[in-house]
Amino acid sequence: MATPKKKSVLRTTLLVLPAQVVFRAGEALLPLLLAYWFGRSGATDVYYFAWAVFAFAGSLVFTAFQDSALVPILAEERIDRREELPRLIGSLLSYTWAIGGAIAVAVGLVAMGWFAYRYQGPDFTLAATMVVPFSIYLVAMATRTFFATLLASQHHFVVQPVSSGVGMALNIGILAFGHDRFGVVLVPVAALVGEIVASAVLAWFTLRIVGLRIELGFVRPPALVRFAKLVVAEVGGSAVTRVNPVVDQLMAGLSLVVGGGTMLRYSGDVASLPTSILQASLLPVLLAHLSDDFAARDLEAVRRKVVRAVASVFGILLAASILLYAIRGPLLRFVFLRGEMDVAGVDRMIQILPYHLVGLAPFGVLLVLARAHVAVKNSTIMLSMGVLNTVCNALFNLVLLRAIGLEGLALSTSCVQAAVAVVFWFRFDARLDALKKGVAAAT
Repeated sequence: MATPKKKSVLRTTLLVLPAQVVFRAGEALLPLLLAYWFGRSGATDVYYFAWAVFAFAGSLVFTAFQDSALVPILAEERIDRREELPRLIGSLLSYTWAIGGAIAVAVGLVAMGWFAYRYQGPDFTLAATMVVPFSIYLVAMATRTFFATLLASQHHFVVQPVSSGVGMALNIGILAFGHDRFGVVLVPVAALVGEIVASAVLAWFTLRIVGLRIELGFVRPPALVRFAKLVVAEVGGSAVTRVNPVVDQLMAGLSLVVGGGTMLRYSGDVASLPTSILQASLLPVLLAHLSDDFAARDLEAVRRKVVRAVASVFGILLAASILLYAIRGPLLRFVFLRGEMDVAGVDRMIQILPYHLVGLAPFGVLLVLARAHVAVKNSTIMLSMGVLNTVCNALFNLVLLRAIGLEGLALSTSCVQAAVAVVFWFRFDARLDALKKGVAAAT
């Protein structure tokens, strides 16, 4: 594995951003198309609840690689044990398929049981039909994020949006031709096909263009063991946090608003669009640079880049939230008030959106600081942070749903994001101080 050529964080982000905007536009367009094709109904609520269940399960698989401890570990291995990299990478991929496949089967069985308890009649049939494509989707997602992380660790950032764009184009094309005939049940099938194609594009580029060697097998080099220990905390924290969308959907059902879960999801998608661009363009670049700096033990560079990233992200997302608030009415009517979506549903989303926007800037800061902790191999805090996130979300949900309805669920998420961002910062500052003392003692 060759030593990657690096540009600055800002320059790389600006180079990656156009590719992200162009090739990942389909991800922003998909919720709008789903609203156009399917509107809001009991069937869409079933789909979004099933999606929330498998998104929670997916956190047990795909977060093992996405912006994970694998990046700083690969950075160190390139310096210390370059010749061991093909076996390390091959073992990671082999264990991903084996463990991911087992988890997917288990999750599918549990989901089937839960759907049988929750739904009856046509709703159960719909939910049960989604189980197989959603289960296979988890393994495909893990494969895609594995190859995307390998490329990011080599400072190849543009291939990921290109592959996602190709997969999403196929996803949308399948839905465009088949939504009338098959209905909502086609959505997870189309997503699965798109994910497989995106994975294939990334794998081809990794092996053929970059020329990375992969030796499949189940050996356990020391780096794999270290990665496993770190990633357990990351996965645990993410898994706990992923309970939140499921809880939010359940609480939305308690509001007795028809399509309440769907409206909460659609308005949240609009509010989170700026952070989705941030996650796709800046954060992988930042993690790769911070990991390289940490591998070189340049802690001052780590702190400097994190502070700059936090300040920049907060300012940009604050401006974005103000803009979205100002244009929320015309924007939501333009993008949603067509097809099967009704006027009352759009008007309610216009009321909900500002409560999502309250947490937009804090959420961006949270994302930056989470990557900073991963880069300095402080992933062990993720489980406790996930517990904090989930407990706060449940408490805020109970209070705010009763106080202001669906809008309270959106505000609950925003309050949690702000609280977690603050805690993340103080724990990162403490981690750097401890590392500096360790370096000083060693010298």
